[in-house]
Amino acid sequence: MIYSCLVDADFLDTEAFMKQGKTERDPGMRIEELYRKLDKYLENEGWLENKKNDTIDGRRSEILRHCIHMGTQKKGMFRLTVPTGGGKTIASLAFALRHAAAHQMKRIIYVIPYTNIIEQNAQVFREILGEENVLESHCNIDYTSSEELRPMQLASENWDKPVVVTTNVQFFESLFASKSSKCRKLHNIANSVIIFDEAQMIPPEHLKPCLAVIEELAAQYSSSVVLCTATQPTFQNFFQRNWEPVELCPCMEEQFRFFKRTRFEDIGTVTEEELEEKLLKETQALCIVNTKKRAQRVYNAIKGDGVFHLSTTMYPKHRKRVLEQIRKRLEDGKKCILISTSLVEAGVDLDFRSVYRQLAGMDSMIQAAGRGNRNGDRSIEESPVYIFGMEGKEFVPGQQMQIDTSKALLLDGYQPEDLATVDQYFQMLYQLKQDEMDKDGVMRCFENQNYQFASAAKKFHLIEENTVTVFVKREQEAAKLLGQIRNQGYSRTLMRQAGQYCINIYDRDFEKLNGQGALRPVSGDIEDFYELVSEELYTEEMGLKMDIEEGIGVFW
Repeated sequence: MIYSCLVDADFLDTEAFMKQGKTERDPGMRIEELYRKLDKYLENEGWLENKKNDTIDGRRSEILRHCIHMGTQKKGMFRLTVPTGGGKTIASLAFALRHAAAHQMKRIIYVIPYTNIIEQNAQVFREILGEENVLESHCNIDYTSSEELRPMQLASENWDKPVVVTTNVQFFESLFASKSSKCRKLHNIANSVIIFDEAQMIPPEHLKPCLAVIEELAAQYSSSVVLCTATQPTFQNFFQRNWEPVELCPCMEEQFRFFKRTRFEDIGTVTEEELEEKLLKETQALCIVNTKKRAQRVYNAIKGDGVFHLSTTMYPKHRKRVLEQIRKRLEDGKKCILISTSLVEAGVDLDFRSVYRQLAGMDSMIQAAGRGNRNGDRSIEESPVYIFGMEGKEFVPGQQMQIDTSKALLLDGYQPEDLATVDQYFQMLYQLKQDEMDKDGVMRCFENQNYQFASAAKKFHLIEENTVTVFVKREQEAAKLLGQIRNQGYSRTLMRQAGQYCINIYDRDFEKLNGQGALRPVSGDIEDFYELVSEELYTEEMGLKMDIEEGIGVFW
């Protein structure tokens, strides 16, 4: 924190000197003014007036009013456990602004696992609070494209805005970093309200260092923390100071009973052929499987009009385009069968008649259920969520223990929709994984007040680095970007723009693609960054084909 203050002050002084005081910075409005803006928005929309507890809007209003009321609580650790559809985005913002205004806090920081959720939430916040007050800080956002975005570019360097929306990766890796560019923002995290959306998505193998940081910010740096999710993890045993987070959702169990819109049904173990037969009988169904290869196989077997595929084998811009097509078909009542991986489970606003979910972590299966009967237009009986196992073994990196824990609970008669099941699931999972919750030994870098910051920075990576980035130049803008990267070399701005056309693949898939000559390095300056040269391996339907045989190109 001291280093952060020093570095930021040095940058700001230099900037002011070079620009003769005209730095183009815009710190945005004060928190108290933003709270008044939110209050006016809620009044205009009538959000607080509805007190009919037998309606969805009435329940959302009840949760919202309670969050505002709780905003005057003293600083500390909070939970917002709200069922899917309960309006947690607005409710958490309302609590945060009221709480920050009551305690003269500097900013609200939203920490979110997926960039697609960030973009949705940031847009909601901008509409309520104004463009100039909300900063998105993640790999897919670029503020250098025009002069009018210059203030945002400057603010992104040190998070000098009242509302910051960022990713788990950006947030935690900045706190463990040892580079001045990443550390510069740290002092602006102090005295903030920090909301962890989908808190259960903090990877178990990094849980101890992540929770140690969260606890330190709340205990020593005047911040308040909100753990926000429909599937609340049990973190209390990992805190050193015996925190008991204060629940912000009123009558929590009653809310979950009211918002229940689907029924779970365990259909046992099925073959891919049996699964495909079931899907072919559906009109609007979502099927989520655990691997990209299986998603492609199932899609290939049933593809046709109204059948879609979605996974991280497709670059982000491609995924967005397909999602828009899916939303339109669902809204128009047309046939829509989606075969996907877990990327649609959180923050993707889709509403299917039925959901099929391969056995996974209990939180994943509950999140998947939130994509069925999302708006409550059908009865629970008409909105099934089918849980199934698959015949044969498959490689599911980092997920096997979650799957085994869920399987054990289901065999013992636990129901996924019960709050007690979620609590039991996380207790069992964390008990099984307790020796692996700091798998890189980051916390050893701080033992006995011997602070090895550079060593910790090298060890801590929230996303494992055994992946290779593949750039797909199917679109005109992508080809233009690739030319710029080759001609101008590496720059943060160009790489950020390139992210919209990139996919990440594991080493074993890289070996197969590289072995048949499908890839070539983009630049000698950039490690693990390749261009896909065999364009026939990428299709509009599925993205990068995963059924590649090894060694095809060895003898050519």
